[in-house]
Amino acid sequence: MAYRTIGLIGAMNEEIELLIKHMEDVKETEIAGIVYRQGRFCGRDVVVCRSGVGKVNAAVCTQILLDRFAADAVIFTGVAGALDPALNIGDIVVSTECMQHDMDVTALGFARGVIPYEKTSVFAADAALLDLAWASSEKLFPGRTKRGRVLSGDQFIASRSTVRQLHDELQGACTEMEGAAVAQVCAMNGVPYVVIRSMSDKADGSAHVNFAEFTVMAAENSYRIVEDMVKRL
Repeated sequence: MAYRTIGLIGAMNEEIELLIKHMEDVKETEIAGIVYRQGRFCGRDVVVCRSGVGKVNAAVCTQILLDRFAADAVIFTGVAGALDPALNIGDIVVSTECMQHDMDVTALGFARGVIPYEKTSVFAADAALLDLAWASSEKLFPGRTKRGRVLSGDQFIASRSTVRQLHDELQGACTEMEGAAVAQVCAMNGVPYVVIRSMSDKADGSAHVNFAEFTVMAAENSYRIVEDMVKRL
């Protein structure tokens, strides 16, 4: 895997602050309100950016990252809500693929999650990046990593019934608000990607208790995985 420039994206400050802290030779450029930090991380050329929350922000951020900074691999890191009942807070999901759970054109006969008139609505992660992310996560957090489908939507899921529905109907391992947008943009541009999510809550209505407390811990877990990955690329 000979990537020239690796794009590292998080949605929130907590998800990228450790990356920024450990970068060298940093040059900042602001485009469309997003700050892109070019520099070196673990001996590799990287661009680190905070997309902001939601699929539109994530899509804009990713396209600029590819067009203006020539990233030829993208790693999205951060936190998510667990859908798979086997997952606990702090466990890791490495994306096999991503899909939008709030794409709903069922009234016109399309299955939930299907983007009308597109060739695919499920965007596969790069196999090599997936295997590397899995290996790094298992090395650091043995027995706490799951490969699975990441579901994205512009909703913070906090309902047990919705959790069951997303897991049973769409086979989601976890849910968040950006990964599928990053995945689709990367697919449209032929750029490899993987999403790495650490569980900050169970997406079950207890987020007001879990989220703030565990986001920092979960973001640190994700950072450690990305750090190990980049060192091994």
